[in-house]
Amino acid sequence: MSAFEFFFSFYGLVLGLSVAVIATGVATAIQHRKTIRIGWLTPLLALFVGLDIATFWDAAWNTFRDAPFSYGMLVAGLTIALFYFVAASLVFPHQIEDGMSLDDHFWANKTLVLLLTVVGNALMVAASIVQVLGKPQMMFVLFNYGFTFALYLALVVPAAFARKPRLFAILIGLHVAIYLAIACLAPPPPNPPEAPPPVAGTAAP
Repeated sequence: MSAFEFFFSFYGLVLGLSVAVIATGVATAIQHRKTIRIGWLTPLLALFVGLDIATFWDAAWNTFRDAPFSYGMLVAGLTIALFYFVAASLVFPHQIEDGMSLDDHFWANKTLVLLLTVVGNALMVAASIVQVLGKPQMMFVLFNYGFTFALYLALVVPAAFARKPRLFAILIGLHVAIYLAIACLAPPPPNPPEAPPPVAGTAAP
């Protein structure tokens, strides 16, 4: 097991629990759909947080896969992942009662959920920059992460404090569209090299 595999087995577990929390909230809301008002605000927030976690997972692969393992790296990964776990756990209410509206829970927790994702992203950007300090690709990483994080802030921070549903939908909907576009346009992984044909008179591996 490589250092990254050991680190990611722990880091990925916390991120996986974050996705499980959102999935549980979705399933519970659907189960009570006849007695509560689900609306569209909470599902849109859940979709954004889920895609943000997936993007975050991808960033961890690009940031930490070549990093040497250390206890500090483990603590840093735990800290970043916990921000996402808390954010994910606040998307849906823990207890659903008949007659309630998820919109009330959304307006009470939306700001905190989005600000937690902002902090998680800021910590990941900082960790990524630390990993490339003094390396040839440093300027490229600084520009890439600087631009993407600036765009993230421009959309998510105003959405966190938005008081009108339409404004929230435009800002977060645009970021969801960006995530889906990235997913669709991402190049497929290269095919593994084909094994050379066995030499006559030798056994195939």
